[in-house]
Amino acid sequence: MCICVDCKWVDRCKAYHSVEKQHGVRHLNLSPDFEPNQPVIHISLIDPQNEKDLAEIEWDVQDCKSFSLESGRWMRLRPNQTLPS
Repeated sequence: MCICVDCKWVDRCKAYHSVEKQHGVRHLNLSPDFEPNQPVIHISLIDPQNEKDLAEIEWDVQDCKSFSLESGRWMRLRPNQTLPS
């Protein structure tokens, strides 16, 4: 799980914006202005369920020197939407 969903900077963060882009989801902010300090993005390859499917790529920020806990921040910005996994 990406730590960004509980970070006060999630809607302004350039690293999270990149993760959104890789996942092909709607951005929280089209022009983020916050440059995080040393984000660590973990990239996982997920094997396809069957041979006809392509492997999936999962991007998650696992560590960041700028992380500032604000539990549920993403959920408050996107009420009634499924939390990204």
